[in-house]
Amino acid sequence: MIQVSTVILVHGAWANASAWTKVLPMLEAAGIKALAAQIPLTSLPDDDATLRRAIALAQRPVLLVGHSYGGAVITEAGLDPRVVGLVYVAAFAPGAGESAGILAAGGPPTRLRDVARPDDQGFLILTREGVAEVFAQDLTDAEKALAYATQGPLAVAALNGEVTNPAWRTRPSWYLRATEDRVIHPSLQETMAKRIGATTIDVASSHVPMLSHPDAVVGLIHQAIG
Repeated sequence: MIQVSTVILVHGAWANASAWTKVLPMLEAAGIKALAAQIPLTSLPDDDATLRRAIALAQRPVLLVGHSYGGAVITEAGLDPRVVGLVYVAAFAPGAGESAGILAAGGPPTRLRDVARPDDQGFLILTREGVAEVFAQDLTDAEKALAYATQGPLAVAALNGEVTNPAWRTRPSWYLRATEDRVIHPSLQETMAKRIGATTIDVASSHVPMLSHPDAVVGLIHQAIG
């Protein structure tokens, strides 16, 4: 348990701050001040700088919550002295010199590589099938359609951005492992959670538990802040 004044939620690839629309009201109802950062997904330094600006404006101390690629961002930005803890939600937790891409390539293969399409500007987008069957298979059809239409393209440069000094070495961490994840393999999630010494829960969820199981995400945040 840690003392926290503000929770900052960080979305992952192919998403935006609206990914937390189910979690934010639940935190507010519990009296927890929370903000959702909107990162550009253009590079790890860009995303890190955006998150650090949000941290600087927030009431301290701060708990960072990162989903998917957002885990790499909170790992990099979490060394800010105002940050006291890290919560990973089906997220990458890189070590020094590692990127989300390196971790994904080193884990068991998933169907993600079959449904992510590059454009001519160095970004990756998901196909409609990819959202429906790989990214968010346990959402309703309407939610899947919305996730596809509002996805935030991910720069390959962001995926390959290497963490310099991982904050989980000096900050307590919690991890939600999505056992039905088809984007980041559950066994890779387990390996990362163990390596960082995170307090871990398992949830039978797709890659987007903040949308399909928001109560579990909020529960883990409650566990972190008591």
